[in-house]
Amino acid sequence: MHYVALATDYDGTIAHDGMVDPPTLDALQRLRMSGRKLILVTGRELDDLRRVTPDLDVFDWIVAENGALLYSPATREERLLAPAPPAAFVAALEDAGVSPLSVGRAIVATWELNEGKVLAAIHALGLDLQITFNKGAVMVLPGGVSKESGLRAALAMLEISPRNVVAVGDAENDFAFFTLCGMPVAVQNALTVLKQAAMLVTEGARGAGVAELIGRMIATDLAEFDPANPRQSVTLAEAMEPGAEPLSYLPARGALLVAGSSGGGKTTLTTGLLERLGAAGFQALVIDPEGDYDDFEGCICLGTAQDAPAVDTVVDVLCKTGTGVSVNLVGVKLDDRPAFLAALMPELVALRARTGRPHLIVVDEAHHLLPGDPGGAPDPLPRALDGMMFVTVRPEALAARVATGVERVLAVGAEAGQAIEIFCRMAGWPAPARTEPPLLEPVPTGELLTLSRANGLRRMRMIPGCSTLQRHVRKYAEGNLEDDQAFFFRGPHAALNLRAGNLTLFLQMADGVDEATWAFHRDAGDYSRWIGLSIKDRELAEEVAAVERGGLAFPADRDAIRAMIERRYTSPA
Repeated sequence: MHYVALATDYDGTIAHDGMVDPPTLDALQRLRMSGRKLILVTGRELDDLRRVTPDLDVFDWIVAENGALLYSPATREERLLAPAPPAAFVAALEDAGVSPLSVGRAIVATWELNEGKVLAAIHALGLDLQITFNKGAVMVLPGGVSKESGLRAALAMLEISPRNVVAVGDAENDFAFFTLCGMPVAVQNALTVLKQAAMLVTEGARGAGVAELIGRMIATDLAEFDPANPRQSVTLAEAMEPGAEPLSYLPARGALLVAGSSGGGKTTLTTGLLERLGAAGFQALVIDPEGDYDDFEGCICLGTAQDAPAVDTVVDVLCKTGTGVSVNLVGVKLDDRPAFLAALMPELVALRARTGRPHLIVVDEAHHLLPGDPGGAPDPLPRALDGMMFVTVRPEALAARVATGVERVLAVGAEAGQAIEIFCRMAGWPAPARTEPPLLEPVPTGELLTLSRANGLRRMRMIPGCSTLQRHVRKYAEGNLEDDQAFFFRGPHAALNLRAGNLTLFLQMADGVDEATWAFHRDAGDYSRWIGLSIKDRELAEEVAAVERGGLAFPADRDAIRAMIERRYTSPA
């Protein structure tokens, strides 16, 4: 369930002539029974609302006075979000003969024919007040107070993202919370300008239209409208063909697999997507086995190389913030990481059911956390993988459930074509013909291959992020590279087999090996080759290569290389 809440206006939306009819009330109750939250957002004063409808308990929260007052029917808690109107302003309106005149906790209301007198009083007193119109009514509130600001406060209490909220209304003052919510809907009797701003206009008017909307929410979660809804998608990749449409991604409605050789651009692709998600108001969670996202500006990082993150802490931070979160698993033993994911996933599923967040769950190095041979461990993944993204250098080592559950694969690097073919075998998809040029050619840096059932195979252009990700520092300083990426000190006669799975171990072993072993690898250019291919640091590789060719005597050459490495990859304390 993506749309976990409905925010509705009162007059002209659920109410006709100030009253909510029984069929509309029944529909509102059905919405609550579906597990969704219901928020009333109205310009009416709370006491007036209590007078016209006794059924306020159907709402989880009420935003009254056009955003100035929050009220919880369950607890009877009231929370004023704006100061009371200045006494001098009310007196000035009374002196000017403004009638009718209603004064609430923060709002002052009258009819549109008195607009000139209201403006004159505001200007004469030099007040920071704003006028909002509502089908002939004039409402006066402090600057910045609106249905949007009030609904934001209510959603914060419910820990729900605006992207997971459907808004329904009929009048000018509903524009404010229309712009906030992920799915704006106008009832049939709404103003034309509001209909033009809506993604859906109901066939029925007022309460009948709202009941119609609720029926759709319960039946389909409005999924049929999301592909055309720009508030529910972000751009995934750009087309190579001039004038062609970019590729969009709906986090709520699909799962992705990103695969390819190390250094091919998987992280560039992922971080660019994370940036765009954050800018669009979506929340992402990154399960990060190697500490690659510690310095990513869009995420709060939990966990260190020394301290494993706690599941309840992860969930609590996701609840309390709307920002992205990365979970560093370097402090979790390699064999224990699948169990950590298995403990976390049920909590994330429950959180999504209640709040709709996090909108995207990224599982990096997914072949470690979701191995093809789980050793009898239960499957930690939910039945549907919507809103999940799996990143791996080894798609063939992934659990089969991942391949069969994703709707699109994106492959990068020199082995992108092979990754596409491996995915097709695992997912049971027909593979593109080997004569397809994209399968036979290495994919250049900055490009990708993407395959889906609906769109077939395409070559597209990546959209990198704007921020700089200082990735790999912890991974390469403290992590544990796989055997094909680790450095092995073997010596001139292959008498040794010393494995360095990270730079810290490399430096420690370099201090311990004899001069002949060190010189053998130096003269072969093994150090610069390893740093360039496995550490993916071409600049450092060039510096090390200069030392290898420079003729420095041992141990001065080793000390020079140590200094170069430590300058970039000082291990965290």
